[in-house]
Amino acid sequence: MNDLNDMLYFAEVVERGGFAAAGRALGIPKSRLSRRVAELEARLGVRLLQRTTRKLSLTEVGEAYLRHCQVMRDAAQAAADTVAQVRTEPCGTLRVSCPVTLAQTVVGELLPVYLQRNPLVRVEMQVTNRAVNLVEESIDVALRVRSSLDDSGSMVVKRLDMSRLVLVASPELLRRQGRPTRLEELGRLDSLAMSAVDGRASLLLHGPGGQEYTLVHHPRYVADDLLTLKFAVLAGTGMGWLPDYMCHDELADGRMVHLLPGWSPPQGVVHAVFPSRRGLSPAVRGFLDFLAESMPGTSHTAPRADP
Repeated sequence: MNDLNDMLYFAEVVERGGFAAAGRALGIPKSRLSRRVAELEARLGVRLLQRTTRKLSLTEVGEAYLRHCQVMRDAAQAAADTVAQVRTEPCGTLRVSCPVTLAQTVVGELLPVYLQRNPLVRVEMQVTNRAVNLVEESIDVALRVRSSLDDSGSMVVKRLDMSRLVLVASPELLRRQGRPTRLEELGRLDSLAMSAVDGRASLLLHGPGGQEYTLVHHPRYVADDLLTLKFAVLAGTGMGWLPDYMCHDELADGRMVHLLPGWSPPQGVVHAVFPSRRGLSPAVRGFLDFLAESMPGTSHTAPRADP
């Protein structure tokens, strides 16, 4: 069996562009690294690197071998991190970004609980709808709600919950304008929207049996903030589409009514993105695990801080 250290050395040499840089990073003499990689090639019976006086380049088999070395190294680091998580209490600064509505309705309630359970951690949270660059802005975890995860690039993604938009209205609005039982009857209700073009808003809905329907309406009130629209729904200004996690309590106590529950837009995925699984601090790993356990899709009752 190959010496696993040699696989690590090989990966570091390639990723750092040479034996000297890898030697400095690993604290190993350049000559020793060169000898170990040469011995690795001899045992394998293939050439992994093409060496010139100016640079190193990978052979075709070297490229394939490198991928396996990287997987091995990351798995070993993950195993070490798992042990460290058990042995080390979370501490230090955790930098998070979170969309405005998610912060106002879910994460804002959960963060004090996380901090109470982890007294050595401090949190700096950017509440913004801007797509942050985690590496350039030194963000540990970015929380997002999107219909697709395809644009996450090289980031690691952890799914936390599913968000479904529901059509809600106040009992007062329904007393005033009637309760619709079919999509075609929605036009008689005043409506709300986050945006409108020339006074019109449209939304693709999915219904029973895979049916689709494009709802076109003329909102009476347009605001690009969901919490603002929630206040308007409660006040009876109009019907509106809100994330289900924003109106659990209001639907339960009757302050809102769910209209046409068989129809809804595509679901959104509530997820966390972070640069790498390698070297996750106990604070970051614990925060991700805490969110996975505490988001409304896991339990509709958020955990509370102890008195």
